[in-house]
Amino acid sequence: MSNPVRPKFFVYAPDKTEEGTFAKRLSVRTEHLTRMKTILTEGTIRVGGVLLSPESLTAPPESQKMIGSTFICEAESLDDVKKMVEEDIYYKEGVWDKEKIVVLPMIAATPIP
Repeated sequence: MSNPVRPKFFVYAPDKTEEGTFAKRLSVRTEHLTRMKTILTEGTIRVGGVLLSPESLTAPPESQKMIGSTFICEAESLDDVKKMVEEDIYYKEGVWDKEKIVVLPMIAATPIP
């Protein structure tokens, strides 16, 4: 019996803009990335990454500014995705702006790896 295709969800998690957020992001980044690798391996996160400021496109890597995270997930429910977001260290430590996080169901018009 094969697994049915699970619904897909888009997540936009911008960082707070207050002083010290970037330093906080870097201080817990290893824990965040370790957890994300596990979730990626489980197949929940299909595509994910850090969001950069527009000026980062022309900046050298060491000067690029991380301003949030985004990912596309497959999960059983919207609540499962919200729970995953809320269990992340960036959420718990106040890196992501909890009031501005967006989690929406989506239908992909293109293949998702």
